[in-house]
Amino acid sequence: MTVIVALLLALVNGLTFLSFWHDKQRAIRGGPRVREADLLGLALLGGSPAALAARHLFRHKTRKQPFSTLLLLIAGLQLGALGGVLLL
Repeated sequence: MTVIVALLLALVNGLTFLSFWHDKQRAIRGGPRVREADLLGLALLGGSPAALAARHLFRHKTRKQPFSTLLLLIAGLQLGALGGVLLL
């Protein structure tokens, strides 16, 4: 079960990272963008580490509000939940 969860998280994080990269490329080229709700949804599914890393690496959506606040809130809640699980 733990291996399956780890694989799913790896998949979600990979997809999240690629989605941020794809959105950045579209922003540069002026193409249709990836919806912010989709990016935040991927973060909510467990892709927040990749979202934060991609944001920093690509310098993408770093000042966009309320996106930044929501992403940090999602990451904080997930970190708190992980801490709670590890204390059990």
